[in-house]
Amino acid sequence: MASLTGIIEKHIEELLERANEESVFLSRKDLAERFGCVPSQINYVIRSRFTPERGYIVESQRGGHGYIRVIRLCMDMPEARANHIEELVGDSVNEQDIRRILANLQHRKLITARERLLVEVAVRFQEEIGRDLLDLSPYKRDSLHAELLKRLLRSLVLG
Repeated sequence: MASLTGIIEKHIEELLERANEESVFLSRKDLAERFGCVPSQINYVIRSRFTPERGYIVESQRGGHGYIRVIRLCMDMPEARANHIEELVGDSVNEQDIRRILANLQHRKLITARERLLVEVAVRFQEEIGRDLLDLSPYKRDSLHAELLKRLLRSLVLG
């Protein structure tokens, strides 16, 4: 049986598909009533399932006339994908975040399983060199990870 979180996520994704738009406006209260839950459950779904890593931006306005706007990022142009990846990675990234970013990019079909594996191997190798041979601080290693990850992914999405 699917969890309530999964059901709400699927409903919002279907709304985006049916609207055939890049964004959809939602009401926490209406969604909570529809699914028989508290508005904080809707907040949880939005925060955890509609993240930039997964290709969404969320705008929110609280109050009586509040709304949630879920925007699906357009990834049709290679340069837009590359810029999105640059923003996701940032200036410093640890191994756990790298695995999460790569999993999300693969899930969104921006990279293949093979490309994901190759990037993970390259980052793991860089981690070993930075830790064992160069004796770099964790911050410096994470900065190098970010630069390597951005360069590898940029080359993959730009071809």
